[in-house]
Amino acid sequence: MTGQGIPFYTVDAFTDTPFSGNPAAVCLGIDALPDSTMASIAAEMNLSETAFVYEPDRAGVRRLRWFTPTVEVPLCGHATLASAHALLREAGLAAPVRFHSLSGPLTVHSDGNRLRMDFPANPALEAPMPAGLAEALGVDAAAAAFAASGTVDLVILGTEEEVLAVRPDFGALGALSLTGDPICVAVTAPGADDAVDFVSRVFGPWVGVDEDPVTGVAHTTLTPYWARVLDKSEMSARQRSARGGALTVRDLGDRVELIGQAVTVARGRMVGI
Repeated sequence: MTGQGIPFYTVDAFTDTPFSGNPAAVCLGIDALPDSTMASIAAEMNLSETAFVYEPDRAGVRRLRWFTPTVEVPLCGHATLASAHALLREAGLAAPVRFHSLSGPLTVHSDGNRLRMDFPANPALEAPMPAGLAEALGVDAAAAAFAASGTVDLVILGTEEEVLAVRPDFGALGALSLTGDPICVAVTAPGADDAVDFVSRVFGPWVGVDEDPVTGVAHTTLTPYWARVLDKSEMSARQRSARGGALTVRDLGDRVELIGQAVTVARGRMVGI
């Protein structure tokens, strides 16, 4: 470091209102940082995700990485949205923004006030409910269905009211050994409002995030599931966390588009590194 400090932004994603949606920290100018320092910064930020954006290569593509307070993850939707917002709205870059990540190439386009992200789809297969999962979530196993993608598991309930009533035992949930390497479990149901196709809440104690406010990566699995159930390619989704968030999703077969807004709530420089 030069002593000037690392520029960073706190951005609320999947919302147009400060202090709602899902907050992410976005750090720029980090190319010389070792992984251990990135992990320490993410722990210091203590948000569900901190994004680290590298300088562009000759083709204009930036490497993008995401850390929870405890681990690096292969994909994060809201922190990708926040990173693109910081580059477009704060740093003055022109769209589209292209990233390279552990999940491959990611592109973010600007559609007026909204940003449109192109992600790989992660469809889930129906399977028996894992032992202990319904009990850890506090749901009736007989009234729920289960589907797994390996990284995002779905518990499907009948109504939005049931989703809102979920009260997980996070100790029990985090201790479960689920198939694959799950990042999170999404509890989901059809929306109660005609303007909302489906709702969800997302829990990820395995990566240090008990309940995530709005989760882009979960929608790479939720989108193909509800597209098949509802026979719709474009849908309106709401995540019913305490902060809440909204996004439009499009099923494109092997890809999904996640569309939403973001707002900057803090700007600064990180010193002491």
